[in-house]
Amino acid sequence: MVCYRPRRRYRAGRQLRRPAWDRYRLPPPPRPRPAARSPARGWTGVRRVGWPHYEKPEWSEREFLQGIAGTLELFHLSTVRFQNIVGEATGHPVVVYQRIDQAGQRLPLDDQIFGDTDTMMIFGLDHMITEQEASPAEIEAVRKFLTREGTCLMIGPHHDVGVSNDPAERQMEYAHHGDPLVPRQQRFGLYTRSLMKGLGVPVENRWGLRPARAPETNQIAPLTTMKDFDTRGWLSGVTTFNFHPHLPHYALTTDDTKLIRVLARQPVDMSHPHPFTEAGNREFNTFLWMPPSGTRAGDILLADLTIFTTLFGGTDSLDRFWNNLATRT
Repeated sequence: MVCYRPRRRYRAGRQLRRPAWDRYRLPPPPRPRPAARSPARGWTGVRRVGWPHYEKPEWSEREFLQGIAGTLELFHLSTVRFQNIVGEATGHPVVVYQRIDQAGQRLPLDDQIFGDTDTMMIFGLDHMITEQEASPAEIEAVRKFLTREGTCLMIGPHHDVGVSNDPAERQMEYAHHGDPLVPRQQRFGLYTRSLMKGLGVPVENRWGLRPARAPETNQIAPLTTMKDFDTRGWLSGVTTFNFHPHLPHYALTTDDTKLIRVLARQPVDMSHPHPFTEAGNREFNTFLWMPPSGTRAGDILLADLTIFTTLFGGTDSLDRFWNNLATRT
């Protein structure tokens, strides 16, 4: 988990932000070959596929972390713009910590973390084979945090590619997203799934879907937004997110529209078939909101972590979305 922690103590009415990412920096332990089907992207592989972009001195072994650590460090660096925009909007700088650090030390969610925070963002980049799950104490700490007025929890489990045991279906998924860095099975987000289950969030991250592009600009196609449901204005002035070739569909596991609202759907690329589109779907859920309910005074939002990085591009619309999140809670 990576958290951006404000340096000031919490006071009612203050806008303190603490985005958190759940990830596994250390290489997974050795496993029998049949179980090792969900590998992490090593930095060497990223450099090879992205050649010659990362052949500059600053990415060399002398200057930059290699292996899985290098890939994750790149994600850290790609969030600097988001941190700056949120810092400017709120007046509070943010810093980073991980649930499992380079040395394997664990830093679980607890009351101390939430004590000076009004917005927590937890992003799931943990491979399921690492078997990370939220503990009862962590779930209770999050639940307690959300009883406070003006709080907000963002949860962002990443994609779940290759869940089927059918090799033909996995190959269809692979051809659809077209990213050589993502194998035919790569499953993320057990930690965030367990957290959502514990909090009663009726959502499951499924698939890794390639967004459609607008033919006139070759940029990501505009979102389909449900403005009537967006009474808080989370998507005010927002028309697009950024392009990423394998985004999760946040599937609802309830029909209760009062409990959770789908605020934005993303058109999917139809040029290559996918089990999701073969079933008749043309858009996938990409931004959801659970308004306060019962004893929960805080908001719960769902959006993928790639929306908060610049690795996959960035637009004024994305800056506006970040600013909305920083100012509307």
